[in-house]
Amino acid sequence: MNDKPKKVKGKKKSLVPAVRREERLVPLDPFAAYLQEAKRYPILSEEEEKELAIRLTETGDVDAAYQLTTANLMLVVKIAMTFKREWQNVMDLVQEGNIGLMKAVKNFDPFRGVRLSAYATWWIKSYILKYILDNWRLVRVGTTNSRRKLLFNLKKEKERLEREGFDPSTKLLAEHFGVDENEIIDVEASIGAVDVSMDTPTRADSSMTPAQSLSDGKSLEKRAEIDQFREILQQKIEGFKSELKPGEIEILEKRVLSESPQSLQELGDERGVTREAVRQAEQRLLKKFRIYIEEQMPEAADYFIN
Repeated sequence: MNDKPKKVKGKKKSLVPAVRREERLVPLDPFAAYLQEAKRYPILSEEEEKELAIRLTETGDVDAAYQLTTANLMLVVKIAMTFKREWQNVMDLVQEGNIGLMKAVKNFDPFRGVRLSAYATWWIKSYILKYILDNWRLVRVGTTNSRRKLLFNLKKEKERLEREGFDPSTKLLAEHFGVDENEIIDVEASIGAVDVSMDTPTRADSSMTPAQSLSDGKSLEKRAEIDQFREILQQKIEGFKSELKPGEIEILEKRVLSESPQSLQELGDERGVTREAVRQAEQRLLKKFRIYIEEQMPEAADYFIN
């Protein structure tokens, strides 16, 4: 095939393609550009796929992994499109799905008599679904333009300051974003909190939960995926709570699990301590929770442990 991507010896390549430079000269939607690039890669026959998978398994051949991955890029797009109703930016979902695809390629057993596309579908769906679930909190907490700006740019700005040799203090960040220092502290706490409350209604006047909203009108298969994830996660949360002290449980329930979390100041006033003391206690709790999840749900560690 004449338009098949040429192999370049001695040059390390990404397992997923970037948009070709010449195509960037024409104004093009990123998703359309990606779609055009992904379609260039040929679908593998069962024999070709098995041969490449064996090479990867036995020798760790990176080129074999590349061919297996690129041959299934359109599968990721197809699956991502089924979640378009839940997440408007399809490219976000495609990127997450590609991570799942690469995980599937890495773990694929060519001797089990199953095609890679069938095996990879579970990985791709899982990564996309958990990405949507993980971002519910950021979407809900960012209620104003200034707060959304903080939520999505605070971490990036802190990393930039550190690269340039500055200490990303609360005061410096507040000056950069033009907000009060307390706003920086609250947003940092929101970003650190794990979105684990999937059974609580998103609004006081509605009984609709995030998981129900995601599965509403969808296939039984997708509903089962959501329900299974929610059930397992809830069990792990209850197990985690049984290991906590009363004060830690209070922070978990009122700050981390609550859909309308109390502010650091409110909880500090209730407990007779400063907001900074509450923030530090919450950070210790979240660190403990991440370690617990890594031990109890290693398959979900990539999503909870950043």
